[in-house]
Amino acid sequence: MVKQLIQTGIAAIVLVATLYTGNVIAHGRVSLEEDSCVRQVGENMVHLSVYQPQYDESGHYCTDIPMAGDTYLVIDLIDSALRNMPVAVKVFRGSESEGETILQLPAEYHPDGVINGVGTLEKGLYSLVITAEGIPPLKYQYRLRVEMVDYMKLLRASIAPMMGLLLLIWLAFRIKRSERFRNWLASRRSGR
Repeated sequence: MVKQLIQTGIAAIVLVATLYTGNVIAHGRVSLEEDSCVRQVGENMVHLSVYQPQYDESGHYCTDIPMAGDTYLVIDLIDSALRNMPVAVKVFRGSESEGETILQLPAEYHPDGVINGVGTLEKGLYSLVITAEGIPPLKYQYRLRVEMVDYMKLLRASIAPMMGLLLLIWLAFRIKRSERFRNWLASRRSGR
């Protein structure tokens, strides 16, 4: 019985650790294909990094920006083909079709593969559109959330700890109801 409880406990710990590690390594240690900050059209990829050094000098973000204010956008043109065509960047408040233009960088060549822009973003939703004027034109889109709570992300992050807690409660219940535990507890009480 004790051996079975130990095996169940170890299995529970492994399950919780497996489910929780995805949240721990989130953005920094994934391949380009799995990176949520990368957009791909055909063979061509771009990567977005957002910085707000006035709040956090070392922090970089992608689509969830924690604070409103001056925001530095850095777009990496990963594929060399994009470096040989004019690329334009626009940021809209709301959606591209209905939103007000907040930041616009004209179509230019970027042989170094880096596009920089600074804009003041207030709380709300934004659309960032990168357009490469090739044949055919390539269009990359990001939805930016500024100073907003992403409830789905919170829910996903809380699932593993909640499962672990429920598993521990279940395990404690099973141990408490086991005959060996009752006998051990009775022997401890009679020994006093």
